[in-house]
Amino acid sequence: MIPLSLQEVAAITGGALHGIDAPAAAAMMIDGPVVTDSREAGEGGLYIARVGEQQDGHRFVGSAAALGAVAALTTRRVDDLPCVVVDDIQAGMAALARAVVDRHPDLTVIGITGSSGKTSTKDLLASVLAASAPTVAPVGSLNSEVGVPLTVFRVTAQTRYLVVEMGARGIGHISYLTTMAPPLIGIELNVGTAHVGEFGSREAIAVAKAELVQALPPAGLAVLNADDPAVRAMAGLTRARSVLVGTSGDAAVRAESVELDASGRPTFTVVVSGAGAGATSTAQARASLPLHGEHHVGNALAVIAAALECGLDLDFTVRALATATPASRWRMEVTERPDGVTVVNDAYNANPDSMRAALKALVAMSRTTDGTPRRTWAVLGSMLELGDSSTAEHDALGRLAVRLNVSRLVVVGDVARPMATGAQHEGSWGDEAVWVPDADAAYELLAGELRPGDVVLVKSSRDAGLRWLGDRLADRDEDAT
Repeated sequence: MIPLSLQEVAAITGGALHGIDAPAAAAMMIDGPVVTDSREAGEGGLYIARVGEQQDGHRFVGSAAALGAVAALTTRRVDDLPCVVVDDIQAGMAALARAVVDRHPDLTVIGITGSSGKTSTKDLLASVLAASAPTVAPVGSLNSEVGVPLTVFRVTAQTRYLVVEMGARGIGHISYLTTMAPPLIGIELNVGTAHVGEFGSREAIAVAKAELVQALPPAGLAVLNADDPAVRAMAGLTRARSVLVGTSGDAAVRAESVELDASGRPTFTVVVSGAGAGATSTAQARASLPLHGEHHVGNALAVIAAALECGLDLDFTVRALATATPASRWRMEVTERPDGVTVVNDAYNANPDSMRAALKALVAMSRTTDGTPRRTWAVLGSMLELGDSSTAEHDALGRLAVRLNVSRLVVVGDVARPMATGAQHEGSWGDEAVWVPDADAAYELLAGELRPGDVVLVKSSRDAGLRWLGDRLADRDEDAT
């Protein structure tokens, strides 16, 4: 973090010092990690004692001190470390995060939101920008009211770009996140049905997602998916300039001639018109992505638009994209087993849009150079937070698997069971589509039937836990602990 004295932390958060006097607090510098997990504490750092549903962070102040933390942010007095006592930990974190951003005038903040693809796009953009200048981006999917400030706290005086993933489970959530990390560039990927059970409708989700571009200043840029009508309409909701990206003919940053290799990795021509971010005339380049699935093309176009706005040129950006590697686990994570089986573990999260994209990627990966298709397995678990539409959405995914000619569908768990029913109604028969009660049953089935050349997709919502099944299938049991 940008160094701050403990006295400054108290002033920023409106807290009271305990266990240290004012002169000593003014001399004590916080220049190490700022964390909410005591196990991640380090020399010169600040430990934030959050109180959760199951744990009270105040119990672990001593553990943080043992690892080098020099102070704590708390809601009550503790004696293990000097502390700043505040009424509300979340408000304190938010104020501290905003102070870090405000004290770094050369920092460019880029916000990313969407119903799906946020983390993959964040990883791509961070990789591209880091090739140009010091960049901070979330670890994994830290995109909440806690994750955003934790990401901001990693900013140092050398950081040039801050990439912030912004999630929402209700109206006003993204707006709140932008108060902590005010973006200059906002990327709107899509408006889907993720969390529709909480929002109530896709229209409400669009309202929530639009809060990102509404927070942009007039000098900012809104990067909008031209292929999603709900996102395209956000151009009228922002004070900032906007640039359309996608495959639509009027997209200023456009993909043409998209091709997939035998592993489902896309190559395409990116065309940037004079209206594109940072572009003064039409330019084009051939881009290749190391990621699997055609859906990553749209993510890459958003990254290109943001990179151009940051002053990177097109050729540099395309080269950086070609070498980008996924930084977050369980997102189209491909493992080639020694026996010739390919495991695609995309089970960090799932919603109807990302499920459809993953199934299409699975089919693309079944193609071979000699024209002989590989056998495909879709091992699918529940999509959560879909509300009243849950049964219909699961049913539709099962039907889609049949229409895409997926060889075998293994449906895991009670919530996902309508997928198997939908597949059978669509025309699947015999054991092409089966339902199993849990991940162990799925593993036993697959262990006995997989053969060299098979491609296995494992996908579900995070809480369904199929990412651990994916690790078992990929012989990565050490991660499952």
